[in-house]
Amino acid sequence: MPGYRIALRPVEAAEDEGPANDGEISVALDPAPTGLMVGYLDDLGKMERAKAEGYYRTGDVAVRDGDGYITYVGRADDVFKSSDYRISPFELESILITHPAVGEAAVVESPDPIRLTVPKAFVALRAGFGPSRELALEILAFVKERVPPYKRIRRLEFAELPKTISGKIRRVELRLRERDRRGEDHEV
Repeated sequence: MPGYRIALRPVEAAEDEGPANDGEISVALDPAPTGLMVGYLDDLGKMERAKAEGYYRTGDVAVRDGDGYITYVGRADDVFKSSDYRISPFELESILITHPAVGEAAVVESPDPIRLTVPKAFVALRAGFGPSRELALEILAFVKERVPPYKRIRRLEFAELPKTISGKIRRVELRLRERDRRGEDHEV
């Protein structure tokens, strides 16, 4: 949009490292665009934190290709690293739901002693399909054919997915469940 200068800022870094080809989508605030909201209802400090370093951080992560096009990856609080590769749950979930047996899916990080975290899929099946080892292996193979090795789903669990009142999947609940199950000492 005219009037908005977009930059990709490192998600973890607090200092300016110059233009990046992947990172959090941020809006330059010098000058501040007129259409930028004034603040967050009931949390005035949140806007100040989001506007630190002269940029408004959107909370969305993206990558820039060689032609300068920016592609959305996912929410900063959902994207995680596995073996130092950035993993987008959104991308893996989009592939999972194209499998004929998968009705809904959510991907979260699961503690791992070697990679620190690995992608784990929670899958709700369509009517007419039942959970089984064979179906789990079929779904894992299906994803494996469609992603590079570092993005492969390493764990899969059939489950009813927790949701908000509006029907959005509560990944935060699944992340906490997985951390509690695997333990902080990364037992597998």
